[in-house]
Amino acid sequence: MKPKATLSVFLAGLLAAAVFVLAAPAHAQEQAAPTALTGTLAKARETGAITIGYRESSVPFSYLNARKEPIGYSIELCRALVTAIEDAVNRSLTIKWVPVTSDSRIDAVASGKVDLECGSTTNNLERQKRVSFSPTMFVSGTKVLVKKDSPIKSFRDLAGRKVAVTAGTTNEKTLRDLSEKFKLNINLQVTRDHAESFGLVKSGQADAFATDDVLLYGLIAQDAAKADYEVVGDFLSYDPYGIMYRKGDPQLNKVVVDTFQVLAEDGEIERQYKRWFLRKLPSGESINLPMSAQLETIIQTMSVKAE
Repeated sequence: MKPKATLSVFLAGLLAAAVFVLAAPAHAQEQAAPTALTGTLAKARETGAITIGYRESSVPFSYLNARKEPIGYSIELCRALVTAIEDAVNRSLTIKWVPVTSDSRIDAVASGKVDLECGSTTNNLERQKRVSFSPTMFVSGTKVLVKKDSPIKSFRDLAGRKVAVTAGTTNEKTLRDLSEKFKLNINLQVTRDHAESFGLVKSGQADAFATDDVLLYGLIAQDAAKADYEVVGDFLSYDPYGIMYRKGDPQLNKVVVDTFQVLAEDGEIERQYKRWFLRKLPSGESINLPMSAQLETIIQTMSVKAE
């Protein structure tokens, strides 16, 4: 019996060795050829950091709190993107914060000064020539802010008046086009940022401030000034917002698209919306802006995984 047992053990050993030899090359090949990181992911892996461009007064998307820290709806979505990028590069990342304006934000992304621009930026065909955008996270449009006693009720009432607009915005172009088309002779007061534009109306140096309606509601809420100002008129433009990042970066693009799909599917986008648009802001005021049916549909569509 012993010789048979010994032979059996010997044959079993040979079989195991053969399986190991056959399996080892495939396993070694699998381990030796991970997907190489490129673009922003390679940069993040190498430096251990990601740079986020933020806005100082785009309430409630991206603005500074009392401690001068960036907060807001867009900032929270970008933090989720950073977490996903950390998973993709397999290391923790430090966030470097860089302030940008409406006028500087696209150049900041295209030049590599910032990796993600987390503000209130409209995604349109002209901008897509230079940068990429995340799936739509909000839909807005140009309206006009005035003092409560103002005679201005529509864009036609802006004829011959001083209207503040923020440099580098789609709203500036919208107002210029309207003024030319309808011969309104609007005197545009172009400022650096939304807070400065609002300030011109406060001080009486401008009769109105034209920008995306949600930003106007946000500034009024931040300033606790609902009794003094109102947003009037019809929408003068269509503005879908997205997070900006560099064009021609397929690995980052996949992380962004996949992350937004997950955020939509598990309800995080909706939770962040309620936090920033329906509940009280740090100022104690609420914008109280329910989600539009259009944005609801966009998020529902986004939540479906691509086949």
